Amino acid sequence: MERDKEPSLSRRRDPEEDVKVIEWEEFDHELTRLWSLSYALKLATEKKLTLEPKLESLIQVSIESLKRSNELEEMRQRLEARKLMVEKTLVSCKVTEVDVKKKEENLSTEVRSLLVGGTTLSIAKTKLQESNCQLEGESGYAHLKFVTNKLRKRQQYMVSQVSFIYPLKIEAGPSQDQELESFPGGTRLVGNKPMSQGSVKILGLPFSMAPFTKMSFFTDKKEVQKSATALGYVAHAVSLLAPFLRVPLRYPLRLGGSKTYIRDYAPYIEPSSSDMSPVSTLSQNSKFVEFPLFLDGQDTTRAAYAVFLLNKNIEQLLNFVGENSLGPRQVLANLKELIRIIQSPDYIDS
Repeated sequence: MERDKEPSLSRRRDPEEDVKVIEWEEFDHELTRLWSLSYALKLATEKKLTLEPKLESLIQVSIESLKRSNELEEMRQRLEARKLMVEKTLVSCKVTEVDVKKKEENLSTEVRSLLVGGTTLSIAKTKLQESNCQLEGESGYAHLKFVTNKLRKRQQYMVSQVSFIYPLKIEAGPSQDQELESFPGGTRLVGNKPMSQGSVKILGLPFSMAPFTKMSFFTDKKEVQKSATALGYVAHAVSLLAPFLRVPLRYPLRLGGSKTYIRDYAPYIEPSSSDMSPVSTLSQNSKFVEFPLFLDGQDTTRAAYAVFLLNKNIEQLLNFVGENSLGPRQVLANLKELIRIIQSPDYIDS
């Protein structure tokens, strides 16, 4: 930098050194050259003046084109964004189209099922109308009611035969017995009080639960035998009444007079091999146990349970005719009540 400054200072100090000396012989030549340079400068200046508007217009055009290019770039970016959006929309449209097709298929299935259901409903309605017409006709409800009444009268007759074979008597006093009425009009109460278990006899034989609940050395053997015989009569009567009423007994009976057994397919107690009856076996792939309706050489608990099951059979028949049991130990009273209800006039009209 110092070296550059030194010549400049020397030039300022000696301005004569920059002056060019022209010889006279060369003056014309230099003058001509200067004139041509000035003329060229004038032409360049004029040309510059003429080019300035064009240049400005070109600059404006360039600026406009730059703006246009920027706008085009923005438009291109927007277009790309729109394309992406359109692609996403197309994907969502395809997914929606698939869902719509599935829904259409489901809807068509539902419509078909609805049509089938409507057809079925129409057929059922037609059948219902036909059934109503049949019920209103000669072979309709009136005929059904007539057949039902006839069937129940037949049942009353068959039950009366059972009652004739095994008459039930109500003990009215120390020396007077009142026979249970086996025909319509029989009353349920004696002196407006429910009958007690000991007041009813079957074929003149009473039944008492005392030996079945407490067996001792002093227990009357004749009373035990009479109770077993009475239970055999009851079991036979129940086995006759059940098919008359078309009711399958829950606990089947194996009749044997005073040595009758009752079967339980789901016993509440598991008896030992020595206590179990030798008839215990498999029937229709179901194991059952037989309980004795007598006390001769049998366990009192098993015999009492057998009486309970027999009373459950009578209760089942009572429930079938719309009545409840009089009690868990009222075997003869329940049987008498069952026969009374079947023999009543209300049984035919019920």
